[in-house]
Amino acid sequence: MTFRLSRRHAVLAGVAVAAGLAGVGVALKRHALSALSPEVLQELWAMEFEMPDGQVMKLSAFQGKPLVINFWATWCPPCIEEMPLLDAFYQQNSSNGWQVVGLAIDQPSRVRQFLTQHAVSYPVGLAGLTGTALGTQLGNDQGGLPFTVVLDAQSGLKARKLGKLSEDDLKNWLL
Repeated sequence: MTFRLSRRHAVLAGVAVAAGLAGVGVALKRHALSALSPEVLQELWAMEFEMPDGQVMKLSAFQGKPLVINFWATWCPPCIEEMPLLDAFYQQNSSNGWQVVGLAIDQPSRVRQFLTQHAVSYPVGLAGLTGTALGTQLGNDQGGLPFTVVLDAQSGLKARKLGKLSEDDLKNWLL
């Protein structure tokens, strides 16, 4: 028995294949890592944030080594859930040059109070609305939290994730 497509079915099949390929292309583009522009990197390394203890954290101090930048807030349950995982990653890998910075998109008083009860080893900056704008520049088009960006030692974009981190995410960064 020979199977023959009618002209109409052939056209519909062609349209379906084209739509599928277009969908794959959009998905790949959405999840592809594009290099950060020199302007964004220049602005990133020029930024300074007050820390909960009143000191100033200069992001330029983290340039030249692999860096994890995690945007979070005290009112964000997935942010809070991933903090111990990030802290363990920092403690295990800081001797290999890895750095972690938390940027709190929250009210400074809430962050200070939260950190007295849930301390982390890595530095935290009080980023507020400036942090929200930075997150957008680094690829957080949706403005959601948590949002994490990983840069390699040459400031190249290694990873970007909107949502709660997993142990697999952390392991993949080390590759």
